[in-house]
Amino acid sequence: MKALAACVLAVSIAGLPHDSAAGIQFERVFGPEVPTGPYKHPACFDELANGDLYLVFFSGKGEYGDAHASVWGSRLRKGAKKWTKPVVIASNPFHSLGNAIVWQGPDGGVWLFYVSRYGETWSDSRITAKISRDGAQTWSESFMLTFQPGTMVRGHPIVLGNGDYLLPAYHETGHDPENVRADTTSFFLRFNPTKKQWTETGHIRSPRGNLQPSPAAIAGSHLIAFCRRGGNYEPTTNGWLIRAESDDGGQTWSEGRDSDIPNPNAAVDLLALRNGHLLLVFNDSMNDRTPLTAALSTDGGKSFPRRRNLIADPAGDFGYPVAIQTRDRKIQVLFTSDERSVIRRAILTEDDITDPAAHEQSRR
Repeated sequence: MKALAACVLAVSIAGLPHDSAAGIQFERVFGPEVPTGPYKHPACFDELANGDLYLVFFSGKGEYGDAHASVWGSRLRKGAKKWTKPVVIASNPFHSLGNAIVWQGPDGGVWLFYVSRYGETWSDSRITAKISRDGAQTWSESFMLTFQPGTMVRGHPIVLGNGDYLLPAYHETGHDPENVRADTTSFFLRFNPTKKQWTETGHIRSPRGNLQPSPAAIAGSHLIAFCRRGGNYEPTTNGWLIRAESDDGGQTWSEGRDSDIPNPNAAVDLLALRNGHLLLVFNDSMNDRTPLTAALSTDGGKSFPRRRNLIADPAGDFGYPVAIQTRDRKIQVLFTSDERSVIRRAILTEDDITDPAAHEQSRR
């Protein structure tokens, strides 16, 4: 049994799709053999102040129909090659949990954001949180951030120029799991560390609805955000990532407009790198969650000309990417696959995306 656990948790490229990009390191983190529940989606991680990586995910019998689905946490200690055995860090005896986000703020506090679902669909959810003051060793009691049904989280907060935190959130309406309604909107929760106070920003509205925003600060109070499109999952030739802007530090937002980046009604992640470039990780398709692509912008998110497919298996599904840049300046991307039962990690550098030879090889 110990040998099996060691095999499961070790860094390995075994089981990767055949068309994963050469030169990039891949790890199969957890799969069905880890007994948290067959469903492991979505996953999120962050690098902590001590160099550890801390990972969280929602796990249970499935996306629906399991009132006991919980949030699990695992740690990859600095210099280690094996993740610790996942443990439950948030649960509710009456309601399913989901969409866990872990993030360490500038003051050292580690935040855990997740949703508690009070009904049968995600439109019955509210945003819940915990905080750790000892590097995610122990957690506070849970507390509510929102009370409006249908409010949810998806991505990492960002820190604004004045020190406030901006937490991406969205309001999902309707009870059809196969359709995101046009009145679904993205918004943000803003935290003032001095006042210890959360407030709600204006919403991003678009003709067909949008959700799961991913923001980045461009310059001063100018922010941009890319959002997952609304609508259904039927084949389309008009499925685009939604883009919005703010000129007041995220207090108000422009109308969401179609970008020139395809989107199959799936989550994306936008990350400001230390050199000022922007990284966008997305599914480069209008209809499928494959390929999973990394793209770079050097003009403040106006264009993303440098692109590289991380994984491009036409039979695969690679969803809900979360990207971080660690202190060694490497880019790490966490995502799920195999019908949301496997958590995977990719480790790369910016050169892996911009190098023409590597880019051409990944297209073959």
